[in-house]
Amino acid sequence: MAGGQQTPRQKMINLMYLVFIAMLAMNMDKKVLTNIGLGIEDNKEANARLTETNNFSLSELERLAIEQPEKYGDKSKAAHELSVISNEFNAYLDEVQQELTSKLEDPTNYEKMDSRDAGDHYFFKGEKYTEKGTEFVSKIENYRNKVLEILGPNGNPAIIKSVNKRFNTADDIAKNGKPVKWLISRFEGYPLVTTLSNISRMQAGVKATEAEAYGSIVKGQMASDVSMTNYDAMVVFEKNAYYPGEKLSGKIVLGKNDPTLKASKVVVNGRSIPEKNIKAGQVILDGGVGSVGDHDLKGEFIFLEDGKPVSIPIKGSYAVIPKPNSAVIAADKMNVVYRSLPNPMTISIPGIPNNKVTASGTGLRRGSGSGKWIMTPGSGREVKITASGKLPSGENVSSSQTFRIKDIPKPMATVRKESGYTKMSKASLAKTTVRVELPDFLFDLKFKIKSFKVKVPGKGTISVSGSKMNSQAQSAIKAARVGDVVAIFDVKSSLIGVSGVNVKNATAVSVEIQ
Repeated sequence: MAGGQQTPRQKMINLMYLVFIAMLAMNMDKKVLTNIGLGIEDNKEANARLTETNNFSLSELERLAIEQPEKYGDKSKAAHELSVISNEFNAYLDEVQQELTSKLEDPTNYEKMDSRDAGDHYFFKGEKYTEKGTEFVSKIENYRNKVLEILGPNGNPAIIKSVNKRFNTADDIAKNGKPVKWLISRFEGYPLVTTLSNISRMQAGVKATEAEAYGSIVKGQMASDVSMTNYDAMVVFEKNAYYPGEKLSGKIVLGKNDPTLKASKVVVNGRSIPEKNIKAGQVILDGGVGSVGDHDLKGEFIFLEDGKPVSIPIKGSYAVIPKPNSAVIAADKMNVVYRSLPNPMTISIPGIPNNKVTASGTGLRRGSGSGKWIMTPGSGREVKITASGKLPSGENVSSSQTFRIKDIPKPMATVRKESGYTKMSKASLAKTTVRVELPDFLFDLKFKIKSFKVKVPGKGTISVSGSKMNSQAQSAIKAARVGDVVAIFDVKSSLIGVSGVNVKNATAVSVEIQ
């Protein structure tokens, strides 16, 4: 190519060769930009999944705070504060990305994001920062400081270290050993796609910080709960009420019943319990119950921990009631029973051992456990249950109660655990699994999908066997356009492990193509 005199044809060939090499180099650059863009998309998907996990953790902490305000109240408040500032900071980062890509026709065309101008003009003005650049650094530092304030000086050291690292804005050190401003080092002179990637990683750091903090709160409380100072004493009687003249029977146990745990001393109502009645993690009670009325038990467990006595208070109560003259029959789950399902019930008569109580009714049988019965009703709208037994005095007691029989409600079709109306991409819909659920139903039933139908706009109705889209349905979905609503209906199913139940067709679910 470089030797001797060249003909015009040879010169043209050489020029074309150079152009070809330049085009290859450009394509390589485009591939790099595309790969960085794919990383941004991966971060977005991961952040979306982590957002769902964080929201669930936050709701669980709020639930625990309602149930146990003294234990989780302050922790739930701190978690909520972290959620608020994280959402605000994440929303700000979204705004920055939108401003950086506002002049692009397609903000997802990463091959067009090779220019350095957008980021440089946004953050820098000559050798100084723009107002946007100063605000950007300030927002990061403000978020970091607020998170550290919420975690507190006694927070998890690993999380504090991660927060300082993820949102560090200290000067970087150049190769010549001189300090370089963080914003200049990380954002000046880089292609737009790299700037967006850096911001996307920062958003991932926000979500990870939330997840780590919420997890640390729960784990920290669990670690605290195993301390001896956090045990609670519980009074457990063999039955809830006694007749005059009966013998008090029951035990006092710790919240964590550890077979290796034994109190050095137990005091109840001012009287020391004999050592023979102090068992592993519990105290055996005996003695008279007293007269009719309410009675309290007060005292303390005394343990040795690190050579020092630790006292756990005992507080309980029981009632002595007159003898009854009727049985007690109650459904464990509801005031109705469901057709063809094994409805658990408790049938007992106060003062009579459960193994001496008999009961009858169409579809009724004994269950597993003291006083437990199973009612599996068949046809009809009502079922009558009669319980009977003999009191210690020899008196016979009998009582009846009627229960309504209902069919199980109509299930709802779901995709990705969402019912009614939802949105997803064509690719996701084509691979999704159709399921059915019974929202807020008291029985934990499992369903098997037998078939369903799919209707894509502009296409005929497609019948599908099983719970997955067949090839015909997938082809129709592939031809759908963004904004089309795909209907999944006529979903037929059956119960797993339960026979004789006629399951109604599930309500339809509509999916808007994104």
